[in-house]
Amino acid sequence: MGLHGFCSADTSDPFWDWNRTWYTTKPDFTQCFQNTVLVWLPCLYLWICAPLYLLYLRSHDHGYIRMSHINRAKTAVGLLLWIICWADVFFSFWERSYGSNVLAPVHLISPTMLGFTMLLATLLIQYERMKGVQSSGVMLLYWLLALLCATVTFGSKISRALDQPLTVSVWRYTTFYTYYALLLVSLCLSCLTDQLPLFSEAVKDSNPCPERGANFLSRITFWWITRLMVTGYRRPLEEKDLWSLNSADRSHKVVPELVGRWNVECQKVKRTEQRTLYSPREAPPSEGKEGRAVESEVLIVKAQKAKEPSLFWALCLTFGPYFLISCLYKIIQDILMFVGPEILRLLIRFVNNSSAPSWHGYFYTALLFICTCVQSLILQKYFHVCFVSGMRLRTAIIGAVYRKALVISSEARRTSTVGEIVNLMSVDAQRFMDLITYINMIWSAPLQVVLALYFLWQNLGPSVLAGVAVMVLMVPINAVIAMKTKTYQVAQMKSKDSRIKLMNEMLNGIKVLKLYAWELAFKDKVSKIRESELQVLKKAAYLGAVSTFTWICAPFLVALSTFAVYVLIDEHNVLDAQKAFVSLALFNILRFPLNMLPMVISSMVQASVSLKRLRVFLSHAELQEDGVDHKAAVGTSHSVSIVDGVFSWSRAESPTLKRLNVCIPEGSLVAVVGHVGSGKSSLLSALLGEMDKLEGSVAVKGSVAYVPQQAWIQNATLRENIMFGQESREAWYQRVVEACALQPDLEILPAGDETEIGEKGVNLSGGQKQRVSLARAVYCERDVYLLDDPLSAVDAHVGKHIFEQVVGPQGLLKDKTRVLVTHGLSYLPQADLILVLVEGEVSEMGSYQHLMATEGAFAEFQRTYAAVEHADHDETVPTSGTKASEGCSAAAPAGSKSIRLWIDTPSKQAEGGKLTEADKASTGRVKLSVFGSYLKAIGVLLSCVSLLMFLAQHLGSLSSNYWLSLWTDDPVVNGTQPNRRMRLGVYGALGLFQGLAVFGYSLSGSIGGILASRCLHQSMLYDVLRSPMSFFERTPSGNLVNRFAKEIDTIDSLIPSIIKMFMGSMFNVVGSCIIILIATPLVAIIIPFLGVLYFFVQRFYVASSRQLKRLESVSRSPIYTHFNETLLGTSVIRAFGEQERFICESDQRVDLNQKAYYPGIVANRWLAVRLEFVGNCIVSFAALFAVVARESLSPGIMGLSISYALQLTASLTWLVRMSSEVETNIVAVERVKEYSDTEKEAEWKQEPSRLPPGWPTDGCIDIRGLGLRYRPDLDLAIRNITLVINRGEKVGIVGRTGAGKSSLTLALFRIIEASEGHIFIDGVDIALLGLHELRSRITIIPQDPVLFSGSLRMNLDPFDCYSDEEVWRALELSHLQSFVSGLPNKLSHECSEGGENLSVGQRQLLCLARALLRKTKILVLDEATAAVDMETDNLIQSTIRSQFEDCTVLTIAHRLNTVMDYTRILVLDKGEMAEFDAPHNLLAQRGAFYKMAKDAGLV
Repeated sequence: MGLHGFCSADTSDPFWDWNRTWYTTKPDFTQCFQNTVLVWLPCLYLWICAPLYLLYLRSHDHGYIRMSHINRAKTAVGLLLWIICWADVFFSFWERSYGSNVLAPVHLISPTMLGFTMLLATLLIQYERMKGVQSSGVMLLYWLLALLCATVTFGSKISRALDQPLTVSVWRYTTFYTYYALLLVSLCLSCLTDQLPLFSEAVKDSNPCPERGANFLSRITFWWITRLMVTGYRRPLEEKDLWSLNSADRSHKVVPELVGRWNVECQKVKRTEQRTLYSPREAPPSEGKEGRAVESEVLIVKAQKAKEPSLFWALCLTFGPYFLISCLYKIIQDILMFVGPEILRLLIRFVNNSSAPSWHGYFYTALLFICTCVQSLILQKYFHVCFVSGMRLRTAIIGAVYRKALVISSEARRTSTVGEIVNLMSVDAQRFMDLITYINMIWSAPLQVVLALYFLWQNLGPSVLAGVAVMVLMVPINAVIAMKTKTYQVAQMKSKDSRIKLMNEMLNGIKVLKLYAWELAFKDKVSKIRESELQVLKKAAYLGAVSTFTWICAPFLVALSTFAVYVLIDEHNVLDAQKAFVSLALFNILRFPLNMLPMVISSMVQASVSLKRLRVFLSHAELQEDGVDHKAAVGTSHSVSIVDGVFSWSRAESPTLKRLNVCIPEGSLVAVVGHVGSGKSSLLSALLGEMDKLEGSVAVKGSVAYVPQQAWIQNATLRENIMFGQESREAWYQRVVEACALQPDLEILPAGDETEIGEKGVNLSGGQKQRVSLARAVYCERDVYLLDDPLSAVDAHVGKHIFEQVVGPQGLLKDKTRVLVTHGLSYLPQADLILVLVEGEVSEMGSYQHLMATEGAFAEFQRTYAAVEHADHDETVPTSGTKASEGCSAAAPAGSKSIRLWIDTPSKQAEGGKLTEADKASTGRVKLSVFGSYLKAIGVLLSCVSLLMFLAQHLGSLSSNYWLSLWTDDPVVNGTQPNRRMRLGVYGALGLFQGLAVFGYSLSGSIGGILASRCLHQSMLYDVLRSPMSFFERTPSGNLVNRFAKEIDTIDSLIPSIIKMFMGSMFNVVGSCIIILIATPLVAIIIPFLGVLYFFVQRFYVASSRQLKRLESVSRSPIYTHFNETLLGTSVIRAFGEQERFICESDQRVDLNQKAYYPGIVANRWLAVRLEFVGNCIVSFAALFAVVARESLSPGIMGLSISYALQLTASLTWLVRMSSEVETNIVAVERVKEYSDTEKEAEWKQEPSRLPPGWPTDGCIDIRGLGLRYRPDLDLAIRNITLVINRGEKVGIVGRTGAGKSSLTLALFRIIEASEGHIFIDGVDIALLGLHELRSRITIIPQDPVLFSGSLRMNLDPFDCYSDEEVWRALELSHLQSFVSGLPNKLSHECSEGGENLSVGQRQLLCLARALLRKTKILVLDEATAAVDMETDNLIQSTIRSQFEDCTVLTIAHRLNTVMDYTRILVLDKGEMAEFDAPHNLLAQRGAFYKMAKDAGLV
C-alpha cells in the first residue's frame, strides 16, 4: 500500500511533491505529509523523552506541590485536547459507517496516536507536580514543537479553504482550530511557574536563589538574574543583596562526597600494598632468614613505587555525572556550528542564481537566525554547567585541604609551610576551576576539526590536504611550547612559594625587622627571589610570543596553502566566491579548536602539577589515631599513664623522649621541671598525641584541655576566645575571668569582653594573652589539664593569684588532674608529684619532700636558686604581637580604672571593640588613574609601539580578505582566471606582513607586562616595609599576603594576556563592522540601534559584574586568614576536640565566597545570551539586506560580508567579556597601589648624614619632657618623663603591668614617635636621624624571640657583616656553642618557619647572640630572660654584665632580683616617673619600689 495508500484510498494524495514545496512561489506541504510527519513528530519526541524523564523525576524529588490554579488549568487543557483527538477518531468511524467514500487509515491512526500522547502529557503534568517541578522544559518543548507543526497545517488549511472551498470538511476544520487554540493556551501555561513545593528549603530561606523557581524560558535565557542586575545598576551591590547558595553547591554537600571518595581510593591502595607486603611469606623455607628479609625489602620498595591513590579518579567520580551533561550540550553546539557556513553556501548560490524564487533567500535568513540563536542558548547552558562544576570543585578542594590540615602529623607539617598549604587552597584550586571550563575541548576540538575538514573536502577536494599538512606541522610546535611552558610554570610556582613564605614570615616578625633595622636585608632577599621569578616569566613571554604568532598565522597559512594548491594544480580550478568564502568560514571555525588545543593542553599541564601537589598533601601521614588511648585508662585510678614510652617528632630523627614511665593519679597536681630544651613541652605533646609514638603506650582518662607555651589567640572578641564555642554560662564565666585575673583588663579594654582581638592577639600584652589562653582552658571544664608554663608571662603577684585561684590545691581546678610545666620554683612544694626531665628522660620523680631528701641534682639546684628566687616568681613568656598595651593586672591599684591605656581600637563607642580592618570592596568604576599608573609602569613608548603593531596586524588581515573577494570576482576566461598568480602573490605578501606585526605586538605586550609587574611589586614591597607598626596591627596579615600572592599573580600572568585579547577583539569588531558596511550599506540603519543596545547591555552588566567580582575577592581573604589561624593553632584545636566547629566555620566562609562568585558567573551567561542575540541580529540583517539587494551585489563582496558577520557574534561576546575582565582585573593594580597612600615612617636614612662617625661613642641618654600616645585620639600613655642616664650605667625599669615600661623602649627606637619632648643620645636629638641610622646603632633583645626560616647564620647576621669567628664567639658567650656544634650542619642549620624546630629558650639565647654580635653602646633588654630556667637566666645575666660592661644597659624587669645590683632603678607608675635612684636608696625611702621588693620577698 505504501504511504500514498495510507494517506488516501485512491493514492491521489502523494507523500511529497517538490513542485508544490520548493520550486514554486507559494510553497506548501502535501496533505499526506501534514497528516503523518507533522502529527507524529511531537508524539515521537514525547514518547522518547518520557521514560528518561520519569526516571530523572523519581531520583530528584523536590517535594510536593499543592494543586494550584495553573496546575488545574494545565490538566484541564490537556484533557480537552485528549477529548478532541478522540472526537476526531469517533468522527472517522462514523464517516466510515455512514459515508460513501472509503476512509484512508491515516485519519484513524494519527488522531489515536495523538490522543494517547495527550493523555501521557496530562499524566506527566500531574507527576511533575507531585515531584515538585515548578516549571518543566520537557513539556514546554513538547508544546512548542506541537504548535510549530500545527502552524504549518494551520496556514495550509486556510489557503486551501480560500482556494478550494468545496473540499472543506467542517467538523475536521472545527476540531483542528480548537486543537490549535488549546495548544497555544498550553504553551502559554507551560511558560508560567508553579508555586513552591511544600517543605522546600527556599521557604525557610530569607533570600533564596530565584533559579529554582524560575520557569524554563527564564532559565535558558538567564532572565532570573535580571532583578539583581537592575539593583546592581542602580546602586553598588552589597553582601546582603546576594542570594543564598543552592543546596547542591554548598560545602556540607560537596566536600563530604569528595573526601569519602578519596578515602575509598586510599583504602584501595593500602589493601594492594598490604597484599604485596605480605607475599614474601611464600618464600621457600630453605633460604633461611637473610634471603627472606632481603626479598621483603625489595617488595616494599616496589610497592611504594607501584601505586599512588588517584585523586583524579576521586574527582571524576564526585563531579563526573553532573559534568557529563555539558558534554551533551557541547556535541549539539559543535554540530550547529557548521550550519552557518552551509547556509552561507546556499546564500551565495541564491545570489548567483537569478531565477530562484525570492522566498528562498528569506527562508535561508530565517533559518540562519534560528540556528544561531539555538546555538547561543546551548553554548551558554554548556558554559553554565562547566562553571558550576568548577565552583563545586573549588569548594571541595578547599574543604578537603582544610580537613586534612587538621589531622596532618607534625613530621608532614614540616614538609609543607603555611604559605604552601595556603597556595594549595588559593592557586591550585583556582587552576582546576579554570581548567574545567575548557576540558571538553580535548575531545570537542578534534571533532570540530574532523567535521570542518569533511566540509572543506566537499568544497575544494584534495587540495585541502595541503592545509591539513600545515596544521599537522603546527601541532608539534605548539606541543613543544606547551611542555616548555610547563617547566617554567613549575619553576615560577617554586619561586612564588618561597617568596610568599618569606613575606609571611616578614609580616609575622615585622616588629623585630624594624627594631633591628633589617628591612633592607629582607627586602633584598624578597627582590632576589622575585627577580628569578621574573626571569622565568620573561622566558615564558618569549615562548608566548612565538605561540601567539603560530596561532594567529596558522589559519591564514592553512587558507593560503589550500588556495595555492587548488589554483596551481589545475588551471581550470576557478576560485569563486562560494568556494573561497565557505572555505574561509570553515577555516575560521577551525581556528578556534586549533588555538584552544595548545591552551587546553598547557592548562591541563598546570592542573596536573596542581593535582600532584594536592595529592601529595592529601596523602601525607596523619597523626596516629591510636597514639593516645582514651579507653584503656577508664577502669584505673590513674588519670595519665605512660609505659616504656619512646617518642620522636619525626621518624627520621632520633627520639626526643626516651624510656618514659609515668603514672599520674587522678586529681593530682604534677609539676614538670628541667633545663631549656630538656623535652618538657614535648612531654605534653606526647600526651596530646602530637608526637610519633615509636614504642610503649600512653593512656589518658577523659577529656583534655591544653594551654600552649605561646598562647594561641583567635581574631575574635575576647569573650569568644574564652568561651571557645561552648555554650554560655554567665556565672561560671565570671568566676573564670576573676580567677584568671582578667577582670581589671576587661575594664580597660574599650568594649570590655566584646573587644575584638587582632590577629595573633596583637593588641594584648604577653601576660594578657597567656591569661586568656588559660581562661579558655578553665572555662571548657575538662578532666585533664596540660599547662605549658602559663605562669611565665605574668608578674609575680598575678602569678601567685592565678596559682592560688586556678591551678593550686585550692583553685578552681583542684579536683582535676593538672600537669604543669614550670620554671617557678616557689610552686613546687605544693605539687603532689614532680618530674625532673634531663635530655628527654625522667631523671628523678617524686614528691617535693622526697626529692629534697634524696639529695639528687634537683635538691642541689633547688638550694642554689631558692634563696635567690624566694617568693619572687616573675617571668615573662615571649609572645608575638605588641606588648604596648599591657593591661592592668589583678593587684593593680584601685584607681587603675582611670588610666586610659592604649589598645589599638577606636574609643568606647558602639564600634569600640573593632580593631582589624576587613578588606574593603571599593565601589563604582575603576578610576582612569589606575590604567594610567599601569601604562606608566609599562612605559609610554612601549605602549605606543604595541598599539601600532596591533593596528598594522588588523589592517593586514582586512586587506588580505578584501583582496580575496576581488580575486573571486575576477571574470572567468576560457574556464580559467588569468591573473591568479599575481592575486596569489599579493595575498601571500599581505599574510606575511600580518605575521610580523603579530610577533611584534605579542613580544612588546609581554615585555611591557613584565616591566610593569616588576615595578609594581617593588613599589608595594617598599611601601609596606616603610609603614609604621600601627599599620601592621590594623591590617590582617591575610590581606597583605593576599596582595603579594593573588594580586601580584594577576598582574604577572593575567593582565598582559587579557589586554592583548581585549585589543584583538576590539579591532576584530570594528573591522567586521567596516566590511559589512562596505558590502551592504543598508545595515547602517541597524548598526547604530544595535550599537546603542549593545553599549547599554554592556554598561548595565559591568556595573554589577565589577561589584560582584570585588565582593568575591573581599570575601576570599577571610578564608585564608581563618585557615592561617587554624594552622597556627592545630594542636589547641585538636586538644579541645573542636575540629568539627572549625571545619564548619571554614565551610561557611567558603560558602560566603561562592555566594558572590555564583551570581558573577550567571551574570556572564546573562550577558552572553543578550550579546549573542545582538550579534545574531547583525548576521541576519547582513544576510537579509544582501537578499534584498541581490541584483546589485557581487557574490565576492556578499561572501566576504557574511563570513565576517558570522565571526562577529563571537568577537562581540569576547569583547565585552574582555572589557569587563580588564576592568575587574585591573582592580589588582588598584589594590597594589593602595598602600602607597597609607601613612609611612620617617625616612630610613637622612641625606647627608649628620652623624659623627662611630656614634654613639659614650651611650649617654638624655630624656627631656617625653610624652607619647599610641594614636592621635588617645590620651598620653607616658608623660613628662625627664631623666639623664650616664655613660655605662645599668638602669632597671620596673613598674606594675601597664605602667608604660615597654612604651619607653618603643620611644627610644622610634617605633612610636614622641608626641612631646625629646630624647638625646650623646647630644644628638634622635628625632632628626634616619630610622636605620638610629636603630642599627642601639641594640634590643626583644620580648618575643622571633626567628626566620633560613640558616642560623642568616638569623644572626643577615647582612653578612661579621666573620665566622665572630659569630662563633657570640654563640659561645650566649651558651649555645655546644648546641650548635652538635648540629649536623653547624651554622648552616636550617631553622624552620618561625624557628619552630628550636625551643623557646634556645630562640631567646639566639637573640642574645644577635646582641653580642652587634655590640653597640646601648643595650635594651625587654624581659628577655623569660622563657629560660633559673640557671640559664644566671648565665645570661653574667654574660651581659661581663660583655656589656662599658655599655649603657636598660632592662625592663619583672624579676626584681635581676636588677638589684644595677646602678639605678626607674620606677614607672601610670605612665609617669615615680622614683629614680640607686636600689639601696629606694629601699631606704620605703616608696613604691620598697613595696614591690617586699611583695617579691627581697626585703
